[in-house]
Amino acid sequence: MLQRKASIPSQDYAVNDSSLPKIIIICGPTGVGKTGFAIRLAQRFGGQIVGADSMQIYRRMDIGTAKPTAEEKARVCHHMVDIVDPDEPFDAAAYGLRAGEVIQGLIAGDVIPFVVGGTGLYIKALVYGLFQGRAVDQEARHRLKAQLAREGPAGLHDRLTRLDPQAAGRIHPNDAYRILRALEVIESTGRSISEHHGTHGFAQARYQALTIGLTLPREQLYARIDQRVEAMLSAGLLEEVRGLLAIGFEEGLKSMQSLGYRHMVDFIRGRLAWEEALRTLKRDHRRYAKRQITWFNAVAGIRWLAPDQIADAAALIEAFLLRTPVANPE
Repeated sequence: MLQRKASIPSQDYAVNDSSLPKIIIICGPTGVGKTGFAIRLAQRFGGQIVGADSMQIYRRMDIGTAKPTAEEKARVCHHMVDIVDPDEPFDAAAYGLRAGEVIQGLIAGDVIPFVVGGTGLYIKALVYGLFQGRAVDQEARHRLKAQLAREGPAGLHDRLTRLDPQAAGRIHPNDAYRILRALEVIESTGRSISEHHGTHGFAQARYQALTIGLTLPREQLYARIDQRVEAMLSAGLLEEVRGLLAIGFEEGLKSMQSLGYRHMVDFIRGRLAWEEALRTLKRDHRRYAKRQITWFNAVAGIRWLAPDQIADAAALIEAFLLRTPVANPE
């Protein structure tokens, strides 16, 4: 059954302004089948895919991020995949800038951009931009880094919880990069990053977007997620993580605290037995999918389809490109 909930205007990707260039957004929870769905449509319309996944940006992190395969990339050109190393700083604001440059080039060449992924904040940053902030106070940065070295990320996360509970609720306690960034903003500006984002308001759209969300019944989606986790492990996720640690990518990195990678690190370091690592890995993927569903359900104008509704999606895209209204398929 397609999920339809009340819209929240601040989550509107479906900007209706004929003066803006057009993009197609295909989003939805992990494991729902976005890649195959988008490839078929991009081929049909001569488009190219602009990834909107906060983990597929990292080089050397392939299995745990479910990157498109070589065969899939040969069928349709993919952008915003394998663009930074796991220890390089990267966030939604940086994504919005770089993906925007890619899309500008595609549009200039009369190629339809298909923005595809499950990272809602990345998509929002692309369509509207994000608060950039003024230059960080270097003295504050050095002081916070020294505190991080003494107390570890958990200590700084506790401080962030007191100063900006909204940001702390979104940031994993071991995500040192994002914790530092949030505290630097507070020390440099006197206001929390949550306040800055609220003031910015994501008000100035850069594109006219058709947003298609993929959905499945919850039990079916969760079964697919469990199968995906098993496939990742069979493909060598544990060995991939061992290799990353061996070449010096530390477990405290933002990238290494992501789904799958932190679970394998905990097993490697002896903090979790294998059965518990597997159980929590599946559980946390399901929880992540639930958060994604909540986020995308709040997107105004989203058109929900099942992954096998390719013909319906093609009709929506044709109507969008030709500016002809079409009813949302049931």
